Amino acid sequence: MSLHDIAARGLHLLDPEDAHGLTIAGLEAGLGPRVKSAPDPILTTDLAGLALPSPIGLAAGFDKNAQAPDAMLAAGFGFVECGTVTPLLQAGNPRPRLFRLTADRAVINRMGFNNQGLEAFAGRLADRQALAPRKGVVGANIGANKESADRIGDYVIGLTRLWGLADYFTVNISSPNTPGLRALQTRDALEELLGRLAEARRPMPGAAPVFLKVAPDLEDGEVETILSVSAAHGLAGIIVSNTTIARPASLSSPQAGETGGLSGAPLMAPSTQVLARFHAANSFGLVLIGAGGVASGADAYAKIRAGAAAVQLYSALVYEGPGLAARIRKDLASLLKADGFSSVAAAVGAV
Repeated sequence: MSLHDIAARGLHLLDPEDAHGLTIAGLEAGLGPRVKSAPDPILTTDLAGLALPSPIGLAAGFDKNAQAPDAMLAAGFGFVECGTVTPLLQAGNPRPRLFRLTADRAVINRMGFNNQGLEAFAGRLADRQALAPRKGVVGANIGANKESADRIGDYVIGLTRLWGLADYFTVNISSPNTPGLRALQTRDALEELLGRLAEARRPMPGAAPVFLKVAPDLEDGEVETILSVSAAHGLAGIIVSNTTIARPASLSSPQAGETGGLSGAPLMAPSTQVLARFHAANSFGLVLIGAGGVASGADAYAKIRAGAAAVQLYSALVYEGPGLAARIRKDLASLLKADGFSSVAAAVGAV
């Protein structure tokens, strides 16, 4: 365990949100870990046209305001997703709103899209571009303000403002902490949302893949609907999945009854099952990204074999520290080789 990992565990003495704020400040100050060795070449892969050194990505929620994407790339992530960002600055829900379920290796959050707003986010990405050529793939996760009169319009604003500043975009309609947001996963609402985003993209120069991030709590038929509507409107793929509103009976932490989205180890199995449903129904060639509960090379490998071209993690960093990404990519490379795969792509869907 590195000094950075030991320090991360020491932050458990603080309130979870205070600890997170201190972590971001430390990363901005250049105090994060730097992995000097390149990932094993077997991990090099293509994600909807994006060349990745490894398929291990940082999920949205960690770096809401695009303050430390390069620090996390340096820590060993193959790609980093910043956000969720909304057009207007938003305070989010009242504190406390972030809870460690230590006994369950899990987290519950009801943050409510707290962020500094689109202009601050765009400014940091623009500054990053101006300083030097991009050092890695950085995506933008876009959302809607809680009090917006036109939530779909908020997504259009986010996409158009950040076009050319981010390498890819994720449309987040699956957070359980903004009332009514998940209703955008229904067919009619999704048709309108993705149709307006497609119209907004059409005149813009260049290309950037757009993904849709969905909830794991989907009814029968919703997987097929999401896939068909997403393909019809030119999306590159689906991120499966966001946090869950379910509370498994196995949870033993005192905070298990808190309201919000559950992430971490208890989400690994159910989110992978939903991922496999998407893979089985995916006759459209959409790229799938697996998220939810990834904490090891074995977890990442299970997501890939269930149909994911890449994976994302966040909650496991709370318990494993910032050295986790480098450990996962090393173990994943060993697992691929042990099973005779020549690449990540060769293992996708190989259950």
